[in-house]
Amino acid sequence: MATVGKLDFAGYVEAQKAKRAGGRARDEHAYAYVSDRNTRWTFERLRPVELAVSAAVRLFKTFGRGELLGKAVKVGPRQFPRVHELVVQSAQSLGIPTPNVYIVNNPVLNAATYGTNEDSFIMVHSGLVDHFDDAELLSVIGHECGHIHNSHVVYLTAMHYLRVMASAFLGWIVVPALLALNGWSRRAEITCDRAGLICSRDLEVSTRALAKLALGSTKLYAELDMDAFLEQHDEGQGSVGRFTEVLATHPWLPKRIKALRVFAQSQIYRDARGEPGGLSIEEVDRRVHEIIKVLG
Repeated sequence: MATVGKLDFAGYVEAQKAKRAGGRARDEHAYAYVSDRNTRWTFERLRPVELAVSAAVRLFKTFGRGELLGKAVKVGPRQFPRVHELVVQSAQSLGIPTPNVYIVNNPVLNAATYGTNEDSFIMVHSGLVDHFDDAELLSVIGHECGHIHNSHVVYLTAMHYLRVMASAFLGWIVVPALLALNGWSRRAEITCDRAGLICSRDLEVSTRALAKLALGSTKLYAELDMDAFLEQHDEGQGSVGRFTEVLATHPWLPKRIKALRVFAQSQIYRDARGEPGGLSIEEVDRRVHEIIKVLG
């Protein structure tokens, strides 16, 4: 069994201050959801999360890439050039280096980003490519590039190892670290939905891509009524079942679509489309918080 070795989160954090995958300072990520940004700053002072992230980085560097990518197929200019062009376009929109992307044989509509802030990669399930058109896939890849742009990658990797294997090394630290990371992840998804929209430049496309994740049926996509779908969120507000979202890594999909519709009214997004006016990001975040909060 592999060993983790001494955990040195403080050294890791200092290294990240000198070198970040996104290539831009934090204060230039104007579209990021403020609760995501603030939670990540807090993480650097939380001991359980510090240890979990340090262990995840070490585990990934030791054997994680081989474990996760043993059956994946790498996207590039000669292999799946159509998908590669979407990756290049997303990276250019967000101002990051073009990341490595791999296609994984999996029918579940999903994509994920793992690694470290210096060595990150995106995994796209084959089912997603089969169900989504190019515009929708651009939004999804843009979402994943948003994780890289906002230095989310080590936390996503920590969540993976905590869920799958890290309990063997970390013992008592697993539960508090996972709860903290899950809460952050729900906020991070809001940031990256915005990144996906900035890349797609089309609200209808980005919200349709989110709704497809819930539906998963090529025979029914054309009949999907977005307004009816969003009403599900309102119907569930009085239900005790809504509290299970506390344990989830993603906000419920109707919430994400509503939150994205608010961001589409922002000055940041309208500037990206060359349109005048729009809400301040502070007003957008205030309205979004009321949509995605789990309690209260």
